Amino acid sequence: MSMDFTDQRLSYEKGVLDQQSVPNSPFELLHAWMNEAIAQKVQEPYAMSLATCGADNKPSVRIVLMREITDTGVVFYTNYESAKGQDIAENPNAEVLFFWHELERQVRISGSIAKIDAQKSAAYFQKRPHDSQVGAWVSQPQSGEVANRDVMEQTFEQLQSDYSDTGDVPTPEFWGGYEITIEQIEFWQGRANRMHDRIVYTSDNGDSWNTKRLLP
Repeated sequence: MSMDFTDQRLSYEKGVLDQQSVPNSPFELLHAWMNEAIAQKVQEPYAMSLATCGADNKPSVRIVLMREITDTGVVFYTNYESAKGQDIAENPNAEVLFFWHELERQVRISGSIAKIDAQKSAAYFQKRPHDSQVGAWVSQPQSGEVANRDVMEQTFEQLQSDYSDTGDVPTPEFWGGYEITIEQIEFWQGRANRMHDRIVYTSDNGDSWNTKRLLP
């Protein structure tokens, strides 16, 4: 059964993005937009679509949660042996997209991707809720086939029992963080009549940034 959405449309009229007034560093604007999204109570504003592509040249995309903006990029955590982890091992380039519908804004980041320091990953893992720590062990290998949900639940209950005495769940070796070092970042502000504002920053050897306006 087909579904026709050709008559469904919105006019974006909430903001303006002027190339002459944007800061020299994209990180300043990224911080500002993220803080505004949080202030406007956008649900999980740090949720981002992560696109990867392995040696098979077949792109994959999924939602992950950004956990840090560093001086050079953005950080998220996952299972290193997952499908995305395999893609990254074969092709260390990725792209992420934030979409904040309430603000009619998008941020698109592309760059190289690499594992972060293991100690930093462990420190974050130990900050997670206990049940989330246990869940990381259940999801191994992530994206692997499981017979049914009962198997997952039984493994979860067994692990909870195993760690009930100490309360300490060890950080899995197969789990940790990645940082996408930003090479290009585009800020998109929706405008009326599909005349959207698009300003893209491109890294100049990491020392400075060049900006340009793109056609919508």
